[in-house]
Amino acid sequence: MFSFLKRTVLAASIVGASLGASAAQPPRAYPLKDFFRNPDRGFFRLADDGKTLGFMQPTSVDGSPARMNIYVQPLQGSKPVGDPRLLTRETARDISNFFWKGADVVLYQKDFGGDENFHVLAVNAKTGQITDLTPYEGVRAGIEDDLEDDPDHVLISHNQRDPEVFDVYRVNVHTGAAVLVAQNPGNIVGWQTDHAGKVRAAVASDGLNTTLLYRDDEAAEFRPLITTDYRTSVSPAFFTFDDRKFYALSNRGRDKLALVVIDPANPDAEEEIYTPEDVDLDAAAYSRKRRVLTLAAYQTDKPQYRFFDAQTEALFKALSARLAGYDFAIQGYDRDENKFIVAAYNDRTPGSRYIYDAAADTLTKLADINPAIPEADMSRVQPISYQTRDGLTVHGYLTLPAGRAPSGLPCIVNPHGGPWARDGWGYNPEVQFLANRGFCVLQMNFRGSTGYGRAFWEAGFGQWGLKMQDDITDGVQWLVQQGIADPKRIGIYGASYGGYATLAGVAFTPELYAAAVDYVGVSNLFTFMQSIPPYWKPMLAKMQNMVGDPERDRERLAATSPALHADRIVTPLFVAQGAKDPRVNKDESDQMVKALRARGVEVEYMVKDNEGHGFHNDENKFEFYEAMERFLKEHLKP
Repeated sequence: MFSFLKRTVLAASIVGASLGASAAQPPRAYPLKDFFRNPDRGFFRLADDGKTLGFMQPTSVDGSPARMNIYVQPLQGSKPVGDPRLLTRETARDISNFFWKGADVVLYQKDFGGDENFHVLAVNAKTGQITDLTPYEGVRAGIEDDLEDDPDHVLISHNQRDPEVFDVYRVNVHTGAAVLVAQNPGNIVGWQTDHAGKVRAAVASDGLNTTLLYRDDEAAEFRPLITTDYRTSVSPAFFTFDDRKFYALSNRGRDKLALVVIDPANPDAEEEIYTPEDVDLDAAAYSRKRRVLTLAAYQTDKPQYRFFDAQTEALFKALSARLAGYDFAIQGYDRDENKFIVAAYNDRTPGSRYIYDAAADTLTKLADINPAIPEADMSRVQPISYQTRDGLTVHGYLTLPAGRAPSGLPCIVNPHGGPWARDGWGYNPEVQFLANRGFCVLQMNFRGSTGYGRAFWEAGFGQWGLKMQDDITDGVQWLVQQGIADPKRIGIYGASYGGYATLAGVAFTPELYAAAVDYVGVSNLFTFMQSIPPYWKPMLAKMQNMVGDPERDRERLAATSPALHADRIVTPLFVAQGAKDPRVNKDESDQMVKALRARGVEVEYMVKDNEGHGFHNDENKFEFYEAMERFLKEHLKP
């Protein structure tokens, strides 16, 4: 959902390229819009039969601003042939993603003005007919299972019956007719289907304790299998291929999330399949066609895989050999698992997209995602780590501007959102844009970030504005002690929780930063807790336990709410907010701006009425980044 630093840094380590490395000449400043515009063509997906390609590209409909819309195009082998055909005609907002249902139907989601009340829509790829499968105002819907073996239906969950909880329906993708298959009794926060598309498991929560429920078939009642407190995770991933047991990501009795198999007949025993040594497991995958476990994915400094299947390992080796110098991800495949959409990228480019035909061993390029930004002129993203004042190791990433000596630089500290998330290695247009403008960029996975085990995550409980913020401050001090940062030219920029960390940084360490940009950030922990969307309410007790209870922890929440300490802020501040943000209400930004302006503190405020938790329309993105660039240049003088 949403990101904080003190003085004594005990040790630091650099992983990878030397900090002293720099090119002879800085690259030219590339146009801002080239970093942040939508790709000319991207988001490639294969129909199930492998004979049609779907993709998105910006399209102006009836003179409206260009939005990402869906096209289809026939394939001859792996080569697109003929003219692409426009399937959707969205004018208000980009379509963010889509996927194929069989060979003839495409499914996608849309919301309105960023309110995150997503509808699920189906469009017939042959006729172009569009059917809104969830035509309910103010309702949030999502796809639970694409029911690959059922050509006419998908499982969709939505909260029309009760805004706080989600029921599951089997919905006809041609007509929109819906049949209830699982009604939420009021405490279910997640559903799980088996390989036949039957709802067989669920996760119930009272806010602080979680119970994994199971049933033998859809006619049976759910029964409790495993109950844990919220600090322990047992999250079902998918069923075994006989549909009698299930794979799960679990940290029961261990610090790191591992891949395990759980037998409902003996749920207290876990068959451990794989546990990464230093980090949590992120995900596991399987082959639908061959009905085998294929790989587990996790991330140290870079993405890593553990293979369980020789054919999958051979596929990755073949792609690695052809895509030397790039990491890659498989973004889709046909039902025969012969043709694969492959995304090749690294830290300096979003890269290219290909179709790989495993039978023919051919790699066909579909598009370069952003050819306007030359990879050679972008900056390397270096994994780093440093010690906090209380001896914790924080991992992160440092991007030094290409062609500039790593000394006395203006720097942007960029704490991530969540905060229960993490930054990873790869291409980030914000980071590359800032580096191209002469800034070094520091990203850090402060305590409370996920991915580094339960103890590291729990170390952030109750620490918004305190030790979480100290971790950020300690990163700043590390930058200064390394000689990389000019201590008079350090800025902080973050979104969501990163916006909170930005505000906390300038409120509680005002001497540290010369400029600050808060993007859809929390400012007041009391009003934030009161304005969460209704579907978060089942988890409110957990959130209050992790962040703070407005009654029990009143003194601490008051001490760490930046809006209540606006009198301490002297740093120039730029605030950006979407008016329809359901996560961080506009009042969070309003009250901070009002308090600062009442004191005569410089604060620039940008509000977009047709956006929510972050700006998505190109014209709004461009305006935000243009304003941010002007602001940072004025105050940090790169």
